Amino acid sequence: MLKSEKKLMKVLKGEKIWPPPLWMMRQAGRFLPEFRKLREQADFLTRCLTPDLAAEITLQPIRRFAFDTAILFSDILILPWAMGQKLQFVEGKGPILHPIHSEEDLKKLHPEQIDEKIEPVLITLQNLNKLLNNGESIGKASPGSVTLMGFTGSPFTVACYMVEGKSSKDFSTVFKMIYQNPDLFDKIIDLLAETTATYLCHQVRAGAEAIMLFDSWAGLLPSTLFQRYVIDPTRQIIDRIRQVYPLVPIIGFPRLAGAQLLTYIERTGLNTVGVDQYNDISFLNRQVSPTVGFQGNLDPLCLLYGGNMLQKEIYRLCHELKNRPHIFNLGHGILPATPIEHVEELVNTVHNLK
Repeated sequence: MLKSEKKLMKVLKGEKIWPPPLWMMRQAGRFLPEFRKLREQADFLTRCLTPDLAAEITLQPIRRFAFDTAILFSDILILPWAMGQKLQFVEGKGPILHPIHSEEDLKKLHPEQIDEKIEPVLITLQNLNKLLNNGESIGKASPGSVTLMGFTGSPFTVACYMVEGKSSKDFSTVFKMIYQNPDLFDKIIDLLAETTATYLCHQVRAGAEAIMLFDSWAGLLPSTLFQRYVIDPTRQIIDRIRQVYPLVPIIGFPRLAGAQLLTYIERTGLNTVGVDQYNDISFLNRQVSPTVGFQGNLDPLCLLYGGNMLQKEIYRLCHELKNRPHIFNLGHGILPATPIEHVEELVNTVHNLK
């Protein structure tokens, strides 16, 4: 099967496919027993940077569910780590970084070493590309049917972790810098826009057929700053990538963007956008050009609890978006407690849509 025949690639190029292709954010995760078993063998960062482990984790949900996308198992903080920012993942706390609070802290980063440090990630992509496109089936997936997707975080979201030094509900340290030292925050964003574009180009060169930009904390920004810290750097990254790879599909996911999602779609030039569960998909469907592809936006809690409401939401969402390019997905990552049988029901329901 040729790459052009892959359902997800067709949708990313603007075609309407019925039933729609599907995958789930965080589909390689703790809800899978095989993932939990492998998780015991190595810490998170080691799993991300060991090609055999990362490839195996990437393929676990493909074997079990025949999703249309295998998304690279990695993390959005690999990029600051590759520049030399100290990073560790602590059980129960998430990522912990040595925070950037000053010009001196920023000068300690070394973007020139990125190419060397990300080599394990690129090897993972190369290996996955060969496995997915060698004409053999992967579990339940038909030969050559699965799109290999690379990804990383968008500059604002990655900057949030780099400055705060950890996850946060409000990232108050970040906003202190934005309002009291905007020149420094601008330099961090500019550095991330440049290095993110380079990193994603490397991913495409290594075999990623499509890429996704996760801006998980975009919705924290007031409208006065959304253009400056979400739209502008996203547009810069897209322009840089398309100078080298003009045809590579790019999905943008500005989580919690709300009403600003319309401006994001208009001004970034993306032809496919991830939609979280807090957006009114019917409203967006009326307001956005039918040539723009939507990805999402089933509530992960609906999948967690299942039942009749899950069936209703699947039908509602798919039929609402039947007349535009649509990739079935969640509005955010699958929750760890989600029962396997609920995911199986979702996949079977979507595949058997009439």
